[in-house]
Amino acid sequence: MAGSRYSFTAEVWEHNGGSWHFVSLPEEIADEIEERYAHLANGWGSVRVTVSIGATSWSTSLFPDKARATYILPVKKSVRTAEDLVAGSEAEVELAVAL
Repeated sequence: MAGSRYSFTAEVWEHNGGSWHFVSLPEEIADEIEERYAHLANGWGSVRVTVSIGATSWSTSLFPDKARATYILPVKKSVRTAEDLVAGSEAEVELAVAL
């Protein structure tokens, strides 16, 4: 079962020059998710979601990022490869909160 669905475009960024890549959720979407679903959060305040970028779909978690005042979405290498994404690319993201 899925909760609310969200669509947005965001830039892929690389964490501290490492192999981890993320997109930051727009503030208004992050605020709504926090308000509606924070009580369902797992360890580290993570919220389970299903995500699609292009033709690729997967399940993961959003993580709160206090420095950016939003949630961040990890974009694993297999997704970046399949969708031809690198740091600085714009990603069209569809996500649903997993209940």
